[in-house]
Amino acid sequence: MPSMFNARDADNYERLMGRWSRRLAPLFIDHAGIADGENVIEVGCGTGSLTFALPQKASLARLTAIDHSEIYLAAAKAKNKAKNKDARINLEQGDGCALRFADASFDRALSMLVLPSVIPQPELMVAEMRRVTRPGGVVAAAFWDSPGGSPSQRMVWDTAAALDEAAAKARDRTMGRPIYAPGALARLWAEAGFVDVDQRSLMIRMDFTDFADYWQPFASGEGALGAYVGALDHAARDRLENHLRSAYLTGRPDGERSFVAVALSCRGVVPKD
Repeated sequence: MPSMFNARDADNYERLMGRWSRRLAPLFIDHAGIADGENVIEVGCGTGSLTFALPQKASLARLTAIDHSEIYLAAAKAKNKAKNKDARINLEQGDGCALRFADASFDRALSMLVLPSVIPQPELMVAEMRRVTRPGGVVAAAFWDSPGGSPSQRMVWDTAAALDEAAAKARDRTMGRPIYAPGALARLWAEAGFVDVDQRSLMIRMDFTDFADYWQPFASGEGALGAYVGALDHAARDRLENHLRSAYLTGRPDGERSFVAVALSCRGVVPKD
């Protein structure tokens, strides 16, 4: 299944998301769990924020990390090489909704910041993660609570929506997905047949040095918001930037700002029966 994420440049992705996913990774690992000797698959590794955090938490037997984007995968492989190439880590291109691995191949299947922004039908990926995880194994995923817990993104979408009807429709398509509804993530895990389902919120802060640090990752064209901004003509883009600058500054001089960011995280156990 093709990715919905607009992947163009790994460095721009680092500024847009990588720096924040590195903050989120330890919180997600604590919730998802990890243990020495496990064979783990990570679905949607991006540039490797979770990938390289996992072996620091446990002495894994094997970590298979896949991503749809060859661009991000190449960056992750370069990082692994720079770290003297951890032989336990296998990075490869793959489709999270059609994993090439046999049933019950892994002790644990993890995914961070992939559902639902990248996969249009999250239930397909969850079903595949369950299929490749052994009975008694754990499947866990986390993603930003974009409608209710990600003000730095909402500020862009809501500003753009006030200026452009097309942006309003795109915002509603993005943030109106059923999986964002209260309790929907836990229900998805239960409907997939998991037991001991646990959903919780994970919070970090996104700290920006100034407006340019906030705006440029979106202006770079990366991700869904970047794709929208990149498609604007010069006049429309300048108008959006000016309104967004006002929202960022809130009447104060340009400089540091900090926004809360909440991720929804869910884990469940594959039943042994």
